[in-house]
Amino acid sequence: MAGPLIDVPALRSLLEGPQPPTLLDVRWRLGGPPGRDGYLAGHLPGAVWTDLDADLAGPYAAGGRHPLPAPADAQATMRRLGVSDGRGVVAYDDIDGSVAARAWWLLRWLGHGDVRLLDGGLTAWTAAGLPLEQDETLPERGDFTARPGAMPVLDADAAASLATAGVLLDARAAERFRGEVEPVDPVAGHVPGARSAPTTGNVGADGLFLDPAALRDRFAAVGATDDDAPVGAYCGSGVTAAHTVLALEVAGIPAALYAGSWSEWVTDPSRPVATGPE
Repeated sequence: MAGPLIDVPALRSLLEGPQPPTLLDVRWRLGGPPGRDGYLAGHLPGAVWTDLDADLAGPYAAGGRHPLPAPADAQATMRRLGVSDGRGVVAYDDIDGSVAARAWWLLRWLGHGDVRLLDGGLTAWTAAGLPLEQDETLPERGDFTARPGAMPVLDADAAASLATAGVLLDARAAERFRGEVEPVDPVAGHVPGARSAPTTGNVGADGLFLDPAALRDRFAAVGATDDDAPVGAYCGSGVTAAHTVLALEVAGIPAALYAGSWSEWVTDPSRPVATGPE
């Protein structure tokens, strides 16, 4: 299987080939505005609008703000978006990939064998002078079959255990980890024993992912290596942590995702909360 990233020249070549990949445009901002407006203003040719809240998550419940969708629901959604088993998928957003990585991870978890993230996203595409479309793409229905379980997932108990027996990375901003601010969830802080590794550190100033060696150094600095110690990641609701799982894969370090993340953790008042730098 190809690596989790694809660059603009490689994607352009695939789009000009006999079997272009399905393109998923995944734009979203914490607190808005709706990403669909940006999609309609201009998107990669043939890209399908993908709603993070409705298409890449189940209903908001005890599982957090973006719980995993039921496999049958996810299969129906992916077919509606044009995803098929025998056709590659490329997801992108208009920032650093930290939103679109949720589509990459979800499809991988559901068993799709050829899904990648566009490195640099919309910014890299337009910087290369390549065209955008304004009309909404209405894809042909796909034939994707969900086979969940292809990527490791943590629940709250497993995350708590990993924080002491392995390495649990918190992908949120450092000030949220420390409990100084919390813009969304009702409790501030972090899972005891977790280590701060903000998603923003996975990419360089150009918005592209760091190279594998640089990512290995970054994660080694917080104790995550390719040795036998298990590694996992979480964030606010299981979205940006998927970006860290992807970065870890680029670095050659397998990792699990705590899908419910902090928004699920704090639904149970008996779960401990830590604050401060570590």
